[in-house]
Amino acid sequence: MKIKRQSIFNQITHLGIMISVFALIFSGILQMPVAKRYMIYKLPLMSWSVDYYISLMIHYIFSISLIFFVFLHITYYILRKDFSMLPKKGDIKKSIKLIYAIIFNKEEEPCEKYLPEQRLAYLGLVIIMAVLIITGLIKTYKNLAGISISENSIFLVALLHNIGMFLMIFWIFIHLFAFVFKTNRALLGAMFGGKIDAKYVLKRHKLWHEGVKAAKKVLNML
Repeated sequence: MKIKRQSIFNQITHLGIMISVFALIFSGILQMPVAKRYMIYKLPLMSWSVDYYISLMIHYIFSISLIFFVFLHITYYILRKDFSMLPKKGDIKKSIKLIYAIIFNKEEEPCEKYLPEQRLAYLGLVIIMAVLIITGLIKTYKNLAGISISENSIFLVALLHNIGMFLMIFWIFIHLFAFVFKTNRALLGAMFGGKIDAKYVLKRHKLWHEGVKAAKKVLNML
């Protein structure tokens, strides 16, 4: 039996952000350029990849898409006054203990709806997203007619944007690597299906009061 962990709205915004980020990484890499150097343009349906302006246009389109879904995400949680994903005092220490327990198969401390490392990862994602969006907007702004920005400033903005991209790739890798551990795999289904096993909630998320109540209800334990 399963209970709801994420709303349809959350699933849609998560999917929208995910698709936008992957498209931005891919189109951004094509602008370096690498398509001709590594023969990417010879792959089926990839002949366009050597055209800088096409990859730039794709980058702009998904930049707008990313900003749109990020705005929806932020607005949704502010209106609901739901700040459960934000880091809390002691999360670093709790994360170390939890990771140790996972790696060495020890008993974990009870968790809330989101694990402490999930809240820290969320903060990291927010910072990376902010750097990418702000520097991306500046890079776009300087391309407008009549706009003049010093070469040093342009170099710094481009450098920060590229660093942000590599940090995003690293973040995605760590995010996915977490599912190597069996105890985290139940959370993977919740990312896309929105639901999580009720018994899993009672075992691992004992401090998630609403979830525990719902889990007990579906398991006829109330």
